[in-house]
Amino acid sequence: MPLSDFQTVIGLEVHAQLLTQSKIFCGCSTAFGAEPNHHTCPVCLGMPGVLPVLNQRVVEYAVRTGLALGCTVKPTSVWSRKNYFYPDLPKGYQITQYDQPICEWGELVIDTPSGEKTVRVRRIHLEEDAGKSVHDASASAGQSLVDLNRAGVPLMEIVSEPDLRDADEAVEYLKALRDVLVYLGVNDGNLEEGSFRCDANVSVMPKGSTTYGQRCELKNLNSFRFLKQAIEYEAARQVDVLESGGKVDQETRLWDVNKGITRSMRSKEDAHDYRYFPEPDLQPLIVSDALRDSQAKVLPELPRAKRTRFMGEYGLPAYDARILTAERPLADFFEACAAHAPDAKKLSNLFLGEFSRLLKDEGTPLSALRFTPAQLGELLATVEKGTVSANAAKDVLGEMFRTGRAPADIIAEKGLAQVSDVGAVEAVVDDILAKNAGEVEKYKAGKKSVYGFFVGQVMKAMKGKGNPGLVNELLKKKLGD
Repeated sequence: MPLSDFQTVIGLEVHAQLLTQSKIFCGCSTAFGAEPNHHTCPVCLGMPGVLPVLNQRVVEYAVRTGLALGCTVKPTSVWSRKNYFYPDLPKGYQITQYDQPICEWGELVIDTPSGEKTVRVRRIHLEEDAGKSVHDASASAGQSLVDLNRAGVPLMEIVSEPDLRDADEAVEYLKALRDVLVYLGVNDGNLEEGSFRCDANVSVMPKGSTTYGQRCELKNLNSFRFLKQAIEYEAARQVDVLESGGKVDQETRLWDVNKGITRSMRSKEDAHDYRYFPEPDLQPLIVSDALRDSQAKVLPELPRAKRTRFMGEYGLPAYDARILTAERPLADFFEACAAHAPDAKKLSNLFLGEFSRLLKDEGTPLSALRFTPAQLGELLATVEKGTVSANAAKDVLGEMFRTGRAPADIIAEKGLAQVSDVGAVEAVVDDILAKNAGEVEKYKAGKKSVYGFFVGQVMKAMKGKGNPGLVNELLKKKLGD
């Protein structure tokens, strides 16, 4: 059977580093980018005789995430030791949660070409991150270095059910989950730095079957593009294996970015291979009603709900609403500006166009803008009234970015105000038509393309300051349209 006769089945295990200032079981900093092994202590280095002390903020963030995803927050969960040996795991085991995680059975709704789809979230559990192996070209041949700054950074693992059916759905789920975590303030969503990454469990089965095939785990995918490419390649590989009469082995595979293939890393371990047992140095984790209620009170409006509201309240198309709500600070600033703007759609056009360009080119974060939402609303109002043209408004906005000055002051200083006096504009229109009588005859004879010539000549004579609406109105009147 060809690939089109098979159904891909995908589940994602998302690993999100929590935005705490210190690690999960010690006071070391979680700041990214420090010199190797600089943010370490006897606890996260796994020295004998040390004891872990749980970071309360980690628990708060996990509860907040569970509530946002509609999970059951367990009153009691248990820490376990997951035993395996790897160079960047200093203790030889990882403190995690196994059979009793902190949150279970939630869901996340995503958009697909066929409509909304609900993806079940099986569990959320907490654990400590491992260190990082560094394959440094300056090291001796065949050697790798170990950086343990990341060891002990709080990690939240969010495991979905195998409800995703193609690579595009998997990417959409990962993007939607990232947006939720960033909105909640529990994760920075940075895939490049590895603070938000995922493993994908991929299998194939004949279409119409209800029996899942043997899955393979694709490890540590840290971009949406790599996730899509890896899943599509792996599904095709498994179909080729089955079609040739072979058997798909349960294994962990890596995505080779340079070759565009998945390759075997190791045979996939089962739970018993890790010899899980309750962590003897930590008591069971108790989530009180008070803690749960405190996190419920700080839940923000989530991206999907905000997007729906933007479409209804501001009359925005889905495309605009999706971009404007992708990041919480941008959505908040848009709403602050909308309170002063005469037209929400025109404000959205400005945000998606010139405003976004200036943010990027000027390198200015939203928190450092020099002008206020009221000033941006004032600028849009001047365009709406015909005081300045849309092009002139771009110049004004650029100056507002750089100086924070009021739009009216900038318009006056730069002489950007449009001429909207009917008499003044009409005099110029009459003069242009009189000087170009031949072109007028061509227009009246049916050569309508000449109209743009008249507009250009009028605007040139007025040095670009003629009110375009008034110019067009008078030209059409004079030409008999």
